[in-house]
Amino acid sequence: MTNSNLSAADQRLLALLRDDARASVSELARKLALSRSTVQSRLKKLEETGVISGYRVELGERFRAQQVEAHVLIKLVQKLTHSTEKALQQIPNIVQLLSVSGEYDLIAMVEADSLQQLSNLLDDIGALSGVERTTSSVVLEARFRR
Repeated sequence: MTNSNLSAADQRLLALLRDDARASVSELARKLALSRSTVQSRLKKLEETGVISGYRVELGERFRAQQVEAHVLIKLVQKLTHSTEKALQQIPNIVQLLSVSGEYDLIAMVEADSLQQLSNLLDDIGALSGVERTTSSVVLEARFRR
């Protein structure tokens, strides 16, 4: 199923789930002005077609405020791209890895408990075989998240 195949109700349902993936089917039905069984069947269809692949934990603002987040731009040695990506995937503090165009090949979104842990993490990433160089930016404040 593609974005263009989603009904307006499905798109509204997805928006509600992005805001609160733990919302009950009854609550979603009320907000959408649909029956509970209609919402349940739409959810099932969205899951079966792969539009919804799972439900994730959203960390609370108080917890996130204690975390240090950074974006790490990574330039790779091209012959070692696959093995380097596998090594990066094994680092639990990397919460997302993006392939990008431009001077750098990847952007790693990382979270750490402290600046010291972030510093160690950046050293670990830079020391991986296949990493040519890195540039990092510490996130000072998240203005909003979706």
